[in-house]
Amino acid sequence: MKIATWNVNSLAVRLPQVLDWLIANPVDLLCLQELKLTDDKFPLEVLQSAGYHSAVFGQKTYNGVAILSLAPLSDVARNITGFDDPQSRVIAATVRTPDGPLRVINCYFVNGQAPGSDKFAYKMKWLDALHAQVQAELATHPRLVLLGDFNVAPEDRDSFDPEGLRETIHHTSEERAHFRALLDLGLTDAFRMFEQPEKSFSWWDYRMLGFQKNRGLRIDHILVSEALRPRVTACRIDRAPRKNPQPSDHAPVLLETI
Repeated sequence: MKIATWNVNSLAVRLPQVLDWLIANPVDLLCLQELKLTDDKFPLEVLQSAGYHSAVFGQKTYNGVAILSLAPLSDVARNITGFDDPQSRVIAATVRTPDGPLRVINCYFVNGQAPGSDKFAYKMKWLDALHAQVQAELATHPRLVLLGDFNVAPEDRDSFDPEGLRETIHHTSEERAHFRALLDLGLTDAFRMFEQPEKSFSWWDYRMLGFQKNRGLRIDHILVSEALRPRVTACRIDRAPRKNPQPSDHAPVLLETI
């Protein structure tokens, strides 16, 4: 299988780019974040014509997540169980594969704004709730992938300026501890299973020639369960869409399994 995650930063704006990318990269599953549109505005028929089933959890102007799959999706769940949240950040579904059912959890993690802010406190509570949700999902679905825009640079090498940005948002000890706690559930950062080029990032600021100067962060991740890990053969970041006219500020991350 080929599985990808991509924060498209407005599907209404970036739909032609998504369709072009799917032609060039016919993945089995594509998880999208920051749709920035409601469910009724989701281009369901267009994606069906491209061969994809869709599960969507939209929101006007902000947030929104979707799973696109060549195979039908079942047991779709939205948001975190027991966590009262008006924002559309989590969607999960099961897809049947030749090796058995695969549980896919697609997340747009809270940004958090700045340490000490109300939004950072919300991020910490949200991460606690997500941890419990993933733990419960793993107990039922040993073949599981957790992916999306995590808004966390888990290690110094995932930031263009680890010293200058130390303990700022995306780089705080608290955020990194939450990332490690997810790994401690039995998940593996698929990108780090393989030797990667130095300064490999998935997000670049639109300002100050961020992409051209490679002033980026690796904040888009694919975590795989222990049962799935032996099947993983590759994981990479596709920088090509970031070169498009009017690109998303994120690049897709792709996982390949046997």
